[in-house]
Amino acid sequence: MPELSLDKKLELLRSMGRPSVKDYFSLIFKEFTEFHGDRYYSDDPAVMGGVAFLEDVPVTLIGQVKGRDIEELKQSNFSMPHPEGYRKALRLAKQAEKFHRPVICFIDTPGAYCGIGAEERGQGEAIARNLMEFMGLETPVISIVLGEGGSGGALALGVCDELAMLENAMYSVISPRGFASILWKDAGREREAAELMKITAQDLFSFGICDKIIEEAEGGAKMNKNLTAKNIETYVKDAVTRLTALGRDSLPERRYQKFRQIGLFKEG
Repeated sequence: MPELSLDKKLELLRSMGRPSVKDYFSLIFKEFTEFHGDRYYSDDPAVMGGVAFLEDVPVTLIGQVKGRDIEELKQSNFSMPHPEGYRKALRLAKQAEKFHRPVICFIDTPGAYCGIGAEERGQGEAIARNLMEFMGLETPVISIVLGEGGSGGALALGVCDELAMLENAMYSVISPRGFASILWKDAGREREAAELMKITAQDLFSFGICDKIIEEAEGGAKMNKNLTAKNIETYVKDAVTRLTALGRDSLPERRYQKFRQIGLFKEG
């Protein structure tokens, strides 16, 4: 399938009705049981997680919720998690490690919520702790970028053994709109920013940051969510089988080396 233009990709990622974790959890996994709360403050509907079966294999699922309509968008705070969302994710990941379950994360956020309340409750600390703790988890971690993967809000679920992206997804240290607003004081130059940042699945695969590009249905995931879900399922089954076979003790060092190899540098 020919690659879509950057404009078309941005349009697809923000269009109403693009499938979200609520679709993929039910289409790919069986007997999903949702868990709520971070055991510190409250529950965050922008992060959904729990336990399910991938065929007969128990797994832990963690996903950022992108609303499919205006009501879901409001309920999930437009997919911008609060610190309690990241603490819930970490609680589930540590539980998965204890019971030897693979962790499968679904990333879909323009970035973490930057409101006053979120900052007062330790947004930065919650993201930083996830980065540290996920790096050392002795259980397989697989992350899949479904749409937008923006800033630390996305990276908090992106420390993994393998990173996959849907073919029209984007993943970056900041959203293109935020980049344009900061650099040029003009959010309207979003497309220009996206071109400079090289944040598509194809760009990141060429850099070695993305390990796998998952095909969407022709015209985008929402044109046939069942086919897109099937493609995700095929990848996840293969990844879980491969990573489980490596042995728990080897995973943290392997994960550390994966991230050490990202980027270009010279030693003088």
